[in-house]
Amino acid sequence: MLYIIGLGLGDERDITLRGLEAVRKCDKVYMEAYTSLLSFGLSSDGLSTLEELYGRPIILADREKVEEQADDLLAESGGSNVAFLVVGDPFGATTHSDLVVRAKKLGVEIKVIHNASVMNAIGVCGLQLYRYGETVSIPFFTETWRPDSFYEKIQRNRVLGLHTLCLLDIRVKEPSLESLCRGKKQYEEPRYMTINIAIEQLLEVEKMRGESAYNEDTTCVGFARLGSEDQMVVAGPMREILMVDFGAPLHCLAIVGKTHPVEEEMLEFYALKREDQLKDKGTA
Repeated sequence: MLYIIGLGLGDERDITLRGLEAVRKCDKVYMEAYTSLLSFGLSSDGLSTLEELYGRPIILADREKVEEQADDLLAESGGSNVAFLVVGDPFGATTHSDLVVRAKKLGVEIKVIHNASVMNAIGVCGLQLYRYGETVSIPFFTETWRPDSFYEKIQRNRVLGLHTLCLLDIRVKEPSLESLCRGKKQYEEPRYMTINIAIEQLLEVEKMRGESAYNEDTTCVGFARLGSEDQMVVAGPMREILMVDFGAPLHCLAIVGKTHPVEEEMLEFYALKREDQLKDKGTA
């Protein structure tokens, strides 16, 4: 049996009881660390904290293991119970759907245990989930690669009055271009896109395209460390959100479409002026 278990968004305590029971009866436990990371997973003791609570040694599964050596993982599941731990919900990324497809083709039995995901946790700001359009990914720009395919998707959403969730780039164990050219992999330092970089890139694309899909006065919502004790949610125009220090990763961004009065009322609680007031109270 291969168990694919969602861990939620915050820390090791967010696993469900069903998920914990499954982990404890598995012979091998892998933790995916490519499409996302638990907030505590960024620290040096993250994995040991997991192992202590779950009562099992955990093998970190990087991008290579998940995407290029999946058949090895599935072969192990053929003769024993294997757990594959996923931050958020198992189907929050296409990588995991691919794993399920491969398993079914090989006749490996699959059990999925769901959990909270960024896709529903963004509801905390008050924007109604069924009023979101297509989700987009914002990749890091380079000197020679500045993709803007997300622009049309945002534009379509806004024409329909829908909100847009922007998932921001995470680069973990990515081989450098130079090392690939030399034929010997060397990995770049991990990088996590901030809301500030995302907005800079969004405004750069708008300036280049000039089709008024959005502008620096467009209302958006910045989210940092969703599901954690110190999560941060701030709403306001792009030009103001650009100046906010959201702190440690992970970040994501919502571009606001047409709003209902109740949505507007909720957003007021996270407006920049209100956030500043809360900070002032916390330091008083």
